[in-house]
Amino acid sequence: MAMDIRLPVLRKRGNDVVPGDSSWHLVTPGDTITTDTGFMRGHGTYMDDDKLVASVAGVVERVNKLICVRALKTRYNGEVGDIVVGRITEVQQKRWKVDTNARLDSVLLLSAVNLPGGELRRRSAEDELAMRSYLQEGDLISAEVQAVYSDGALSLHTRSLKYGKLGQGVLVQVSPSLIKRRKTHFHNLPCGASIILGNNGFIWLFPTPEQTDEEAGGFVTNLEPISLSDREVISRLRNCILALASQKMLLYDTSILYCYEASQAHQIKDLLKMEVVEDIVLETRQRLVEQEG
Repeated sequence: MAMDIRLPVLRKRGNDVVPGDSSWHLVTPGDTITTDTGFMRGHGTYMDDDKLVASVAGVVERVNKLICVRALKTRYNGEVGDIVVGRITEVQQKRWKVDTNARLDSVLLLSAVNLPGGELRRRSAEDELAMRSYLQEGDLISAEVQAVYSDGALSLHTRSLKYGKLGQGVLVQVSPSLIKRRKTHFHNLPCGASIILGNNGFIWLFPTPEQTDEEAGGFVTNLEPISLSDREVISRLRNCILALASQKMLLYDTSILYCYEASQAHQIKDLLKMEVVEDIVLETRQRLVEQEG
């Protein structure tokens, strides 16, 4: 029987080599932030006897006279223009309900999707009857936030051909606060896989497609077998993302790619071991600091 034996070694902790931000003001629910009445109350705070008190655990942020608390762990709060990955939970009349890791299910209207063939016309009763042939419960989609309703629910759309039904790949779920906002959240990585970094904390990993079927309108998925090499690349990327998330590193194309390159010295299964995680995340941090410096 094979055994995996690891000897203890003196290790540098990541926090010892990377300069931290000592100016962070961390609070827990009930902590007094300030007694100065000249400040305005923002998200994550409330007033109690002329004191501004935190209602969530997180980091105090101040913009001029406005004070708010950014929660360290929270549900996704969508904004117009965000890219999200979601799962269809229900087919309703002229709309789909979508789980996007938010407090409420998001809504994808029948009028907010491409029709097969890219037709531009009003949706008919036949389209409504065929909704389940487009998207059904359990399907994963990529979409963009079109609007935010008054109750906080999100309205989505998939009118661009880069959005739509997702085929074969791996879904990784992390905290939405770890996704760095960038100009684009769709990336074809040089390692041979593509990634969709949803602002809602849902990350989709899939083999880079050779060509896109623009006639499908975003509803036809490729179900061809995926090669072993592609599966290994996707598995390594998945473990790298989980490693970065466990160390509270921001996730974007550069940090994921640096972590992937740092992981090449280890087997894919070893990337789940804490000492290996610390090693590759430390190397990733150092490369990012050198790049920014």
